Amino acid sequence: MKLSKKGEYALRSLINLGIAAEVGRSLVQVAELAESEQLPVKFLEQIMQALKEAGFVESKRGKFGGYRLAKPAGKITIGQVVRVIDGPLAPIGCVSQTAYEKCTCPDEAHCGLRMLMLDVRNAIAGILDRYTLADVVEVTLRKLRRNLVPLPFSPEAAAAASTPVRLPARHARKLARSTGVARLDATEGVIHQLLGDYAI
Repeated sequence: MKLSKKGEYALRSLINLGIAAEVGRSLVQVAELAESEQLPVKFLEQIMQALKEAGFVESKRGKFGGYRLAKPAGKITIGQVVRVIDGPLAPIGCVSQTAYEKCTCPDEAHCGLRMLMLDVRNAIAGILDRYTLADVVEVTLRKLRRNLVPLPFSPEAAAAASTPVRLPARHARKLARSTGVARLDATEGVIHQLLGDYAI
């Protein structure tokens, strides 16, 4: 399973809608979502429509319209979103629980590759289905607060908008490549933030 750009943008947008709800914003316009994450507006509009059709978001039309989560963030698992946008989590079709496809192996029941890929599928599904949008929003907010970064979509962020809080995504990636420093270490993942010391 590889998360597509569409899946990535969908999850980033949902996280931002979850943050907006936490700071008291009832609606967020697509242009604001796109700007906050440096995403293409037209592509994001298509993604938001797919999220709406799946029941993850709802919209309000008009000049002061926008999007919001259609249900509590704690009721949306990351796995549900990935499956809606990118399809099955399984790396090969013969281990998929939602979109099984017979493979070309002559003895599927004793296929070592199938057994290995089933473990991969179970590990991925175990993590993505365990954590909700609320978990990711909580960890994100905790880290923003710890680093004294104004919370997105908050009045403080609007006031600080004249002073850039972070680099545009393409510049941040370029800086990370040029310095050779990883942008995240193993202790910055969601699992570690929620459970402390944790090893798979």
